[in-house]
Parts: sequence; C-alpha cells; structure tokens
Amino acid sequence: MGTSTRRDLPAGLDGIRRRFEEWRRTCRVGSRIPDRLWASAAIVASRYGISRTANVLRVNYATLKKHIQPQTVAATIASEEGAATTFLELARPVSGGPCECTLELEDAAGATMRVHLKVAAPPDLAALCRSFWNPAP
Repeated sequence: MGTSTRRDLPAGLDGIRRRFEEWRRTCRVGSRIPDRLWASAAIVASRYGISRTANVLRVNYATLKKHIQPQTVAATIASEEGAATTFLELARPVSGGPCECTLELEDAAGATMRVHLKVAAPPDLAALCRSFWNPAP
C-alpha cells in the first residue's frame, strides 16, 4: 500500500480504501468502478490530496483527478480540522402547515443517514449534520 500503513491513514481515507477493497473482492474482472465510489474518492481526495488518495485506493491519478469537480469540492461539508458549514435554508410552507423534508447525508467513508422530517418547526439540522460527520470519540 505504498509508504503509509493502514493505521497511519485518517479515518475518511481508510474508510474509502475499505470500500474499494470490498468492491474489488466482489466485482467481475474488468468491471468499471461505480460512479458512487468515484464520487466518494473525489471527496476524500479534496481533503487528503489526489496523489495520496490515488496511491491508497490504487487508482490512476489522472482518472481520479477527472472526477474531482468544483461541485465535488463544494460538497465537502466536514473535514478533520473542523466542520465547514454550508448554508441550507429550509423555507416554511406558505400555508403555515408542518415543515416536511428529507435529509440524506453521506460521509467520506460511505456511511449514510436518511432522515424524513414532518414537524411544526424545523430542528437544528446543522447540529444533526455535525454530529453525523464529526461523531464524538
């Protein structure tokens, strides 16, 4: 795996490495890497660098670089240095009825959470997101 050992890897990078290994164990020879894995790899690369990520994931540097787009980097909400927040406004329905939304979150390691809310007043969604992306040790 190059010069880094697995325990030297940040959790996000190690998580996507494990997802790639699992995919490689279960895919047919010659299969293309799924877009969902590439998207996760692009997010991780925006945090830890393209070269390091390509090396750890055993993918082509140039191919990984093509998957990193400005919106991928903008979609990176949390980092190991602290949560970078992205503003999301949930407007109350005009009718004054309950607020309803579905929130889908995915971290760099591939863990997902889906929450469907139908409440009178929206809860603190930023705090919910932070607790998902930066769980307490």
